Parts: sequence; C-alpha cells; structure tokens
Amino acid sequence: MFAVFRKEVNQFFSSPIAYIIMAVFLTALGLLLWVFPDTSLPEYGYADMGTFFNLTPYVMLFLVPAITMRSIAEEVRAGTLEWLLTKPVSRWGVVGGKFLASWLLVAVILLPTLLYYYSLYQLGNPAGNIDSAAVSGSYIGLLLLSGVFVSIGLWASSLNDNQVVAFVLGVFVCFLLYIGLSAVAGLDILGSLAYYLAYFALDEQYRALGRGLIDSRNVVYLLSLTAFFLWLTVRRLSA
Repeated sequence: MFAVFRKEVNQFFSSPIAYIIMAVFLTALGLLLWVFPDTSLPEYGYADMGTFFNLTPYVMLFLVPAITMRSIAEEVRAGTLEWLLTKPVSRWGVVGGKFLASWLLVAVILLPTLLYYYSLYQLGNPAGNIDSAAVSGSYIGLLLLSGVFVSIGLWASSLNDNQVVAFVLGVFVCFLLYIGLSAVAGLDILGSLAYYLAYFALDEQYRALGRGLIDSRNVVYLLSLTAFFLWLTVRRLSA
C-alpha cells in the first residue's frame, strides 16, 4: 500500500494538477470570505468562521471528485491497472494507497486556510475572542467529510475509464448524500421517517461536529461510510 501511496503522491505533486486545484480552491474561498461583501468575514463585525465552514463543503463537492476522477479511470484507460494488480499488493492495498494519497492532498489544500483562523484570532476584540473549540471541531468535520467524498470519488472512478463520467457521478453522489437526503427529509409525506433520513445526511453529521463537541457517533458514521465506499471500490476491482 505504501508503494501505491508514494506513487500517487509523486504523481500529484510532480504535475501542475495539484497546484492548479489548490490555487483555484484558495482563490475561490479567498474571494468569497474576504472580498465579496455578501459573504465577507470582516463584514460580520465579529470573529467567526461560520461562513468559511458553511461554504467549504460546497466547494469540496466539486474539488474532491476533480482530484479522484483520474485515480482508477486513468489506470483502466492506460491499461496499467491489470499490471498493478499483478504486483505483490492486495486490492485493498491499491485502493487504500490511492485513498490516502488523495485524502492527503485535500488536507494539504486545507492547511493554508488556517491563516483565516489566525487572522480572525488576531482581529478579535480582544485578540483571541473566537470559539476555538468550534473551529477545531469543524476542521475535524471537514477532514472526515473529505474522506467520505474521496472514497465516493474513487468508487466513481472505478466504474469506467472515462474521467468526465467519473467526475460527474462523483459530484452527483456527494451532492445527494450531503444535501439531497436533507432535502428529501423536508418533505411532509415522510412523517417520522424524515428524522432518521435527516440524521444520516452528511450535512447534519458535519454540523454536529462543528458545534465543538466531538461525538463518537458522528465520527464512527463518517468513517463507516468511507469504509463502505472503499469496499465497493475493492469489489469493483475484483469483478
């Protein structure tokens, strides 16, 4: 698995793809959070990163599938997947290595956003007047949520050799689990079922972690969903 992980990381950072994705992500969020008046953090008048944590998952809905769309689809198209599977590494090793590499890239992309926290920390009146517990919980939630998105993206990439199809399918499934379940749960016809449907929606799990109290149930659910899609990916490679 480590060999696959190292290969993927080298591919990411030896090509302009990772840097372009990082630049687009940080530029888009920077404009939304510091320039555009409707979403600008300074316009609130108090130190709060709620806008950042509300907007970032929507950006990641497109960012993560863009990172993962080539992971397996490109291997299939180039004919290197069969060669890779003949090496002394299990299918779980292949999928796990690709997953960890993509997840690491997402974490690296998120790392510069800590400057937003530092800036608001210093701008507070007095300095440090910010809910650091909520910020920490939200960052943990972002990392876990990105893990789910990465596993979904890998699964979508394993279904065919077309990267565009993998991207569109990855975005659709991420969107469905993050927003779609909550939207369906809002329908009156579901009755008591709506509560359970809303609970399993990713946005509800993410918001729960952002309250500053890390509930093991939220963590276990997100990790379990990640493992489920990784299992689907392994099953696909075994077919």
